[in-house]
Amino acid sequence: MKIFKTALASAVVACGLATSAIAADVTLKLGHIAESEHPYAKGAEYFAQRVGELSDGAIEVKVFPSSQLGDQKSLIEGLVFGSVDMALTGTAVLGQFLPEISIFDLPFLFEDRAHAYASLDTVGVEMGANLEKRGIKLLGYMENGIRHMTNSDHAIATPADMEGLKIRVMNNKIYVETINALGASATPMAFAELYTALQQHTVDGQENPSAHIFTKRFFEVQPYASLTAHAYSPEPVLISMVSWNRMTEEQQAIVSQAAKEAVDWQRELSTQKDDEYWAKIRETGQMEITEVDREAFAEAVQPVHEKFAKMVGPDNLEKIAALKSN
Repeated sequence: MKIFKTALASAVVACGLATSAIAADVTLKLGHIAESEHPYAKGAEYFAQRVGELSDGAIEVKVFPSSQLGDQKSLIEGLVFGSVDMALTGTAVLGQFLPEISIFDLPFLFEDRAHAYASLDTVGVEMGANLEKRGIKLLGYMENGIRHMTNSDHAIATPADMEGLKIRVMNNKIYVETINALGASATPMAFAELYTALQQHTVDGQENPSAHIFTKRFFEVQPYASLTAHAYSPEPVLISMVSWNRMTEEQQAIVSQAAKEAVDWQRELSTQKDDEYWAKIRETGQMEITEVDREAFAEAVQPVHEKFAKMVGPDNLEKIAALKSN
């Protein structure tokens, strides 16, 4: 039993209060879909560690990776109803519950990571406040990473090379329209089913950051990777309002502080690991990695921006554009 709890119990006894008046320890279950070695999985573990340290063990966060608590949609629904305490999920799925947050799924939205962070920590935080009336509180944005294409058929260097390929995407309108705009056929599919679908050629390819390509071992069943960098994937840190409201203000402050520290720590780790993962993928000798004509890809998907501008908010797009460094 931690010193904090022992001291609390002693104080209660000294005051002659009933044992039942002692507040129970807070335990929060946090779920996500990544493998344990993924950078945002490590971010979740660091968050749990910092919560424990800042609370002197009075608050415990138990992390459940690899879809143990369900897929992303199930996790978000669990947050709304209070059956899941915390989750890391992509904006691509969260956008089903708050459409404007899908702005971060638009292709070629950011010029670099610094631009993404500045946008998430301002525009993204403002949007996140709107989740609270839906039963979810945003604590910050970790990152999944920068997304690239892989496939089992041939090297992709231009949008024309996408023609006829069946590409798995998340069940998200922007991702579907992006892949279709590039000439391929978008196929929504749960992440947990993806490796088998690639292995059995149910789909020809997929798009994800290097962390998933390596940790999920997609290089074993996808001989071609293309460095399209077509989208950036944030990973919101979310807590159920049911769980949040059960905590005291002091406990809420501890969880918020730990989340802030974990976001900063995880972003740095993710940036570092991105290069490492591509190096490890190259070392396997199982993937041919192709540089692409990114300008041609960006031009091909401009209709996607136009189609969803109203949904995500023209003002939000202007705010993000204004945060560019140039």
